[in-house]
Amino acid sequence: MKKILLIGSLVLGLSVILAACASQATEQVEDQASEQVQEQVPDPIVYTIDMSEYAFAPNSLAAQVGQEVTINLVNSGALEHEIMFGRDVMFTENGRPHGFEHDMFEEAGMEPEVMHMEASEGEHMEDEMDDDGHMEDHSGFMVVLPVGDETASFTFTVTEDMLGEWEIGCFLLDGVHYDSGMKGKFTVTN
Repeated sequence: MKKILLIGSLVLGLSVILAACASQATEQVEDQASEQVQEQVPDPIVYTIDMSEYAFAPNSLAAQVGQEVTINLVNSGALEHEIMFGRDVMFTENGRPHGFEHDMFEEAGMEPEVMHMEASEGEHMEDEMDDDGHMEDHSGFMVVLPVGDETASFTFTVTEDMLGEWEIGCFLLDGVHYDSGMKGKFTVTN
């Protein structure tokens, strides 16, 4: 009988020790998983895109899901320029490029807030797309920058809905800017 009690006590003691070890191991795994998630969030990135005749510089941008991206726009050209992000170029009845069938920001369910700044005055104002006359010409998110000292900036966090390769383009002057080379790419990876 003493042997049975001794064996029972040993089994009970061993069970308590194993349960404590399993609990500690579970906590360590959870801590490691939490640290890995924190490590996977990429650092914010800032791009300054110079818009000119007829190019974006740089014309190739890359980001990762979860990354905060700030895009600063400068128009150093002699003409007004715009930037749009999308896939599948649409064409007008006369065969001219007209915008993108799939807008990147619309697909992601967001519309970044655009801030314009007059370099000479240092004043900020919200984007006023309705007054530029281009909203009726194109659909989707776009930023139009007139000639002069005005710059624009917008920030967004990349989502899984943005995975893949997107195109950037300017479709002003009935698509002449786009056809003349004012295009590029925006690649999103995990």
